[in-house]
Amino acid sequence: MLNHIMIGSGDIEKSKSFYNAVLGVLGAGEPMAHVNDTGQTRLFYIHDGSTFSVSEPINGEPVNASNGSTIGFLCNSPEQVVELHDVAVANGGTSIEDPPGPRDGTMGVMHLCYFTDPDGHKVCGIHRPA
Repeated sequence: MLNHIMIGSGDIEKSKSFYNAVLGVLGAGEPMAHVNDTGQTRLFYIHDGSTFSVSEPINGEPVNASNGSTIGFLCNSPEQVVELHDVAVANGGTSIEDPPGPRDGTMGVMHLCYFTDPDGHKVCGIHRPA
C-alpha cells in the first residue's frame, strides 16, 4: 500500500550515519543520494520494494518531528527487533516507551521496539508472528 516515506533532517550526514546503521540491520544498503536544483540533499534507501527517504527541508524551515507520527519497520524475527533497537541507541537514537519485547494486542502477540532518531522522529521495529 505504501510507496515511500520521507522525513526531514536538520543534519543530513548525521541522519545518513544513523540510518545506514539502523537500516543495515534490515538488509538495506547505502542510500542513493540526490541534490535537487535548489541545493537540498535527499537520501533514498530502496529495499524490498519500499523506499525510505531522508531530506533536508526544501522550504528552508527548521526540521521538526510530527507529534503523533510513527515510522514502522518490519523485522523478520523478535531478535531482529531487539537488534534494531540496540543499533539505533548505539548510533544516537533514544529508546522510548517500554523495552523491546512482546506486547499483547488486538492482533495477538507482536514484538515491538520504539526509539527516536537524532531529529526526534519516532520509529518502531515490529515483528508479527505468521
